[in-house]
Amino acid sequence: MFPEYRDLIARLKQEDAHFARLFERHNELDHQVHNMETGVVHGDSHSIEVLKKEKLRLKDSLYTIIRRADASA
Repeated sequence: MFPEYRDLIARLKQEDAHFARLFERHNELDHQVHNMETGVVHGDSHSIEVLKKEKLRLKDSLYTIIRRADASA
């Protein structure tokens, strides 16, 4: 996610607890969706869609924080 900001993301994960929590939750959702889509755990299409929407909201929030931090650097 956002490879062009890899260094900034690493810094934010260490310096910003809120960012770190959002980033971790996004990764958790990514794993849940992947496991449902590959049949490792049961998940119907509605459940997968709900998780994907939450994941997208988190990604938008993360991107907003990243852009703000990048602009102030």
